[in-house]
Amino acid sequence: MTQAHRLLAGVLAAGAFLAAGCAQSVDPIERLGRKAAQQVTPGAGAPGAAHRRWGLARPLAAAPKPPARRLSEPSVVDRVPIRDKVVFLTFDERAARDPQFVRMTGELKLPVSVFRAAGQPDLRTLSYEGQRAEICGRRQVRLFRPPQGAYNEDTLRAAADCGVRAMVLGREYAEGEQLRPGEIVRADARTAARLLRRIQEQGYAVARLEDYV
Repeated sequence: MTQAHRLLAGVLAAGAFLAAGCAQSVDPIERLGRKAAQQVTPGAGAPGAAHRRWGLARPLAAAPKPPARRLSEPSVVDRVPIRDKVVFLTFDERAARDPQFVRMTGELKLPVSVFRAAGQPDLRTLSYEGQRAEICGRRQVRLFRPPQGAYNEDTLRAAADCGVRAMVLGREYAEGEQLRPGEIVRADARTAARLLRRIQEQGYAVARLEDYV
């Protein structure tokens, strides 16, 4: 495991998983490992300090309590069917190599989901058995994002057989677009702070995807 991945592991929630297509969620700064904590700017715990450091006008709005019933499983999810002004941020594992991203998620206590992206085949090129081996070979898969968003009926069947709760798609956010309640946004670690400003300007909160699906 590289130093960057060890750093991200200190931020990610216990019980979340970094495997091909599996999602992890960032936990509050209080649970950061020692190495991750060393990356956080001194004084980050001071009231109001963190949001100003990342260019936000005020602290991020708290997300409302998630619904008692999650989506039925397995399912393909590109948007969570809710009316609350809540969005979900997803990143690929390259975010683990960006110290600024790790610092930002820790200081802002930002819930995000991280999916593995590199080195995965287009699942549609594999048989059902091959897809099942690819998905089930990753430990404790709950949320799965197929590489390049490409899947077929065999992918759905294999994911169900592997215990996947949901296949997560979502879309990339383009500057100036209006967000929609329940939107799953595929984000870039390099532009995450700017995206957060747009989210705040449009009156949205960021929630943990795993709490809804």
